Amino acid sequence: MNILVINGPNLNLLGIRKPDVYGHETLSDIEKWLNEQEESEGHNIEWYQSNHEGDLIDRLQEAMGNTDGIIINPGAFTHYSFALRDAIASVNIPTVEVHLSDIYSREVFRKVSVIKDVCIKQISGKGKSGYVKGLIKLISLSE
Repeated sequence: MNILVINGPNLNLLGIRKPDVYGHETLSDIEKWLNEQEESEGHNIEWYQSNHEGDLIDRLQEAMGNTDGIIINPGAFTHYSFALRDAIASVNIPTVEVHLSDIYSREVFRKVSVIKDVCIKQISGKGKSGYVKGLIKLISLSE
């Protein structure tokens, strides 16, 4: 399977930004870890991160026709980006929404995901393991 992992704004600051909430590992550490997991074997996993909403939308659209599944951590765009929601719905690629922290036990504004309903699953509060859980969900669709 060809899997695209998209990470939104400020995820490039993992390991620095609020390590008590998001952990001490960098996004690069998480990428390396996921790529080394048994579940990743035999699958092509491409990683992309941007702090810009339009870039994320462009990358989603570029995935059409060459990507079997998407794992997305939209960061703050989770809570208000209807444009990102529309892009996920439009590309018609199974997408799993992932969050390192439990968005439902944080600030009130973080409890809302405008992305959730256009994804096949949402995984929240499992740390980096959320990425592998998302991968497992996408792989299960092809079995």
